[in-house]
Amino acid sequence: MKTKLLSWLLALSVLFVPVSALADVAEGDSIVTLGENLTEQQKTEMLQEMKAPSDAQIITVSNEEEHKYLDQYVPKAQIGTKAISSSIITYTKAGSGLIVQTKNISWVTDAMYTNALITAGVKDANIYITAPFSVSGTAALTGLMKAYEVATNKPISEEVKQVANQEMVTTAKLGDQIGSDQAVALVAKVKEAIANDPPQNVEELKALIKKYADELGIQLTDEQFNNLVTLFQKMQSLNIDWNQVGDQLNQAKEKVTAFLSSDEGQTFLEQLKGIFASFIDFVKSLFK
Repeated sequence: MKTKLLSWLLALSVLFVPVSALADVAEGDSIVTLGENLTEQQKTEMLQEMKAPSDAQIITVSNEEEHKYLDQYVPKAQIGTKAISSSIITYTKAGSGLIVQTKNISWVTDAMYTNALITAGVKDANIYITAPFSVSGTAALTGLMKAYEVATNKPISEEVKQVANQEMVTTAKLGDQIGSDQAVALVAKVKEAIANDPPQNVEELKALIKKYADELGIQLTDEQFNNLVTLFQKMQSLNIDWNQVGDQLNQAKEKVTAFLSSDEGQTFLEQLKGIFASFIDFVKSLFK
């Protein structure tokens, strides 16, 4: 349930949907990505674990493709020499948002995937990411974007792919230093603000980042701050339908508000007290 709520929360952080990436897909359609270097036995086990339909389309992802999009942001040793991580993406009804779940992913969180996938234009789907053993998870995004392109028969621009990967890695690295929830919250709040009232120059953008870092009690180093400035500057250069962003933002807020007001939501928050206090504060901060 925490995964589902995080996914909803990240959906409201600003649904970056590049116009060029949109296309119609049928509800219930599934597509599977398998790492090229899995053994035949591992491939069978992955398909069983993902409960992939017998008619699901299967594509492979190579290590070369992983390095293409990650070498700028992650040490080559961390990416490795084999494509292992796998995933299944099942499309849901329009307006349902993204729900991401993971297994054996040690570095990139569900919420980080959600935000990066939204940046890439992926929406309205249930996504499951896994591996036969623990991996960092950086390569999974490459496979998911490839799957989306195949399913929709429309390419995601190379620029958008690069920015999505940069966002994922930047957030994960920041999470190592200040905590994953805090990193996700900061990126989410700045993206939301950019959608509502885009900064007109780099000084306004810097002021925006500082404002939300201060609100969250985060002290950024110069390197962390500059990395975020670079990331958000690139995001602002994307071809985004801002009217659609606003509409989807409102829908996502309504979904989260309804969930938090429900008996299920109240029970969920009660269970989190003490253990995930910072996450609860993050939830509350988004609606102040």
